[in-house]
Amino acid sequence: MRRPRPAPRPAKPAGPPVELTIQAVGGEGDGVANGPVFVPFSLPGERVLASGSGERRDFVEVLEASPQRVTPPCPHFFVCGGCALQHWEHPAYLDWKVERLRTTLARQHLEAEFVPAYAAGPETRRRVALHARKGSRDAARLGYKVRKSWDLVDISVCPISDPGIQAAIPAMKRLAAPLFEHPKSAPTLHVTLTDTGLDIDISGVEEKSGGLSADGRMQLAEQAAAADFARVTLNGEVAYMARQPQVRLGQARVALPAGAFLQATPGAEAAMADFVLSQAAGASRIADLYCGVGTFTFRLAEIAPVYATDFAPAAIQALTSASATAPGLKGVAAEARDLVRRPVLAEELKKTDVAVFDPPRAGAAEQTAELARSAVSRVIGVSCNPATFARDARVLVDAGFRLERVMPVDQFLWSPHIELVGVFSR
Repeated sequence: MRRPRPAPRPAKPAGPPVELTIQAVGGEGDGVANGPVFVPFSLPGERVLASGSGERRDFVEVLEASPQRVTPPCPHFFVCGGCALQHWEHPAYLDWKVERLRTTLARQHLEAEFVPAYAAGPETRRRVALHARKGSRDAARLGYKVRKSWDLVDISVCPISDPGIQAAIPAMKRLAAPLFEHPKSAPTLHVTLTDTGLDIDISGVEEKSGGLSADGRMQLAEQAAAADFARVTLNGEVAYMARQPQVRLGQARVALPAGAFLQATPGAEAAMADFVLSQAAGASRIADLYCGVGTFTFRLAEIAPVYATDFAPAAIQALTSASATAPGLKGVAAEARDLVRRPVLAEELKKTDVAVFDPPRAGAAEQTAELARSAVSRVIGVSCNPATFARDARVLVDAGFRLERVMPVDQFLWSPHIELVGVFSR
């Protein structure tokens, strides 16, 4: 006989707001008081009033402000969950990010020279994901999720985004209006600003009922044409295309597959590529692992022949097509390959002296093990996740490599997120 579930205990009353003194900023960008107690929108040294109970409290007001507090530039900031740190002056905010990176590496007993960080400025993001919810007949609600909620902030501006994306917000709201034929549809517009216009890949449209109807697709195409978008796809399937979305990577002009990965800001891409190139100088043969559409491949191929591989066949096809017409390359051989199930073996890297890897957030554990066994003399790791980078770096260091230098990369402005490029040699 199944026992009845016990009745839920009533929540403890939160009580009146309490005064807290903030000691530091935690990993998610919240201020931390003794306890620990976490309070959003607060800074070290501040006295704040916070409500609620438990470790996570709600910000009420500042009683004594830090001299580092600034006015957030976005009208949606205190509600929108997209940014966490617009209230912190930039030098202190960037120092905090770099120190977090240093601490993450230190947990794996890793030390290195830190070169000056690259920091993206406002209005530089060329790639954003905007959630859509049903609005009026002619325009959806569009924006980011409310902080710690499934609700939506219907945005009018977005100071992190390129002006070309911000200007298109009203048109994208009209584009999303036909997507709600099924009540379970919760579309997300994955927007990329390319050299030929906006490329928008839409996910989250309910497909069990047959997907978007012919009438819905027609309305979608009409709105895309009216806004002069370059391309609109539904889960990678073309719904409208006026021009092939393209970007320039080094000397190559690459036709982007739908949903292709690009670095979030062009400036960060250029800074990382310049640093990678400077550290790969003098190479005779290079492996570019997790190469994507060729962010580093084409620039590296100006130095030496490159073997490029990635798990996405469409990315490899785009890279191969672009390399055929790019001038001044020493040679590019590309292969679609799952580097988790089938990493490039140490034996395959016999003639390679420099390897570059830029994996997803999960890191490159399997491929790192092969690099550690190989005779490669220099490894350059690009990472969007310092924790998995540190794990993989430990493997290389234990195999005789030395982590020489690190470049911190802040391209997700006003978020707690920090990226890096690390250089190993032996």
